[in-house]
Amino acid sequence: MAAEQGKVGLNAMDTKLEVAALQESVARMGIASRKEIEDWFRAETLGVSGTLDLLDWSGLIDSRTELSKHLVVPNMQTGQLEPLLSGFTEEEERQMRRMLQRMDVLAKKATEAGVRLMVDAEQTYFQPAISRLTLEMQRRFNVEKPLIFNTYQCYLRDAYDNVTLDLELARREGWCFGAKLVRGAYMAQERARAAEIGYEDPINPTYEATNAMYHRCLNYVLEELKNNGKAEVMVASHNEDTVRFTLRRMEELGLHPADRQVYFGQLLGMCDQISFPLGQAGFPVYKYVPYGPVMEVLPYLSRRALENNSVMKGARRERQLLWQELKRRLYTGNLFYRPA
Repeated sequence: MAAEQGKVGLNAMDTKLEVAALQESVARMGIASRKEIEDWFRAETLGVSGTLDLLDWSGLIDSRTELSKHLVVPNMQTGQLEPLLSGFTEEEERQMRRMLQRMDVLAKKATEAGVRLMVDAEQTYFQPAISRLTLEMQRRFNVEKPLIFNTYQCYLRDAYDNVTLDLELARREGWCFGAKLVRGAYMAQERARAAEIGYEDPINPTYEATNAMYHRCLNYVLEELKNNGKAEVMVASHNEDTVRFTLRRMEELGLHPADRQVYFGQLLGMCDQISFPLGQAGFPVYKYVPYGPVMEVLPYLSRRALENNSVMKGARRERQLLWQELKRRLYTGNLFYRPA
């Protein structure tokens, strides 16, 4: 529908469709009668701008659950379109309810304990469901402060759209925005699946493009923090350039470490040359601790090392810095030196 109006290639929040042309598109699809369509696009629903953005459209879809029957996917055996949401067995329905109940218990416990709950990101073919469930928890629990954080993977081409849309939704609905920004860790799987099935690679083409995307998303969120004292962001990165970029923009925007709106995070045992100076300077720093059975944790860590070259560079640099500091202490006689 955006292509019909010549709006391809714009950022998600810049894509505003003319309502009259949109009504024609919906009518041609046979989704509803013209009378029903006119009832959807009322002035009290959309305002008087005559245009519709992606958040307006999502709101219309959400308010009309009968449209779920039009969410269809092709059956590869029969070639026929079948409803996407009608394939759950009774047991799967029970599993879904139990999952939602467990998420609710976790969120309530986090509220009682005064800690944040950060929902991790997975492959793009799982992520829409994860993000939707996270959004529903944010609407419910991020009332006074950000308790639930969603994770945004900046190696994705649509990362900026994902961040800007969710932040704008938080503004419109009045809940507190919380984000964790990461680069991403499923590059090999994503590209292999895209090639196998035949859709566009969702990953940025180069490491430099991913860095640019990370800084673009981070800058957008930091500018929001300047004007919104309740929004928060976790900069989950082992990249020294990204940390320097964050500190520089915080200084330019007047964001103070004591405000505790910007957090830093690295894996335990990695990039301490980043974590310790930040902590000593008064910035909130967290060390991420994977835990569980050894045979499950080791493959996780090895994937992070293989898929994130900057982590390996950071490990080599950290070893070099440790040797330099050890030699300095030996030469100066300050073997038990403690930094201030």
